[in-house]
Amino acid sequence: MQRLKLKIQLYCGNEIAMGPGKADLLDAIDREGSISGAARAMDMSYRRAWLLVDAMNRCWREPLVETSPGSAKGGGARLTALGIAVLHHYRALQKRLQGSSDCAAYLALAEALLAEPKASRKGDRT
Repeated sequence: MQRLKLKIQLYCGNEIAMGPGKADLLDAIDREGSISGAARAMDMSYRRAWLLVDAMNRCWREPLVETSPGSAKGGGARLTALGIAVLHHYRALQKRLQGSSDCAAYLALAEALLAEPKASRKGDRT
């Protein structure tokens, strides 16, 4: 069992501009062609997906996702050129971080970490 889970979160002020879940949402939008389709594929509400897209679009110099309204010809969403680039670079950074499990710092932390936490002593009056 992997005991250390490293995740990358990119911040814009106090807002998470990109993280593992947002990257997964971008992948789903790219695959499904819509925010609603991506939300369904990820078992997420449309509102939650839309709020995540809105946060991403507000944090980068250009939007990562562009939408077109539904009509007889359809509508949907697609990743912009910047969205594709950000997703690509984020996934590359994730892959590089996953490859760090053989570095000395990772191994030292894994060695010092317990498999399960010790029993809490909170509330003990000794």
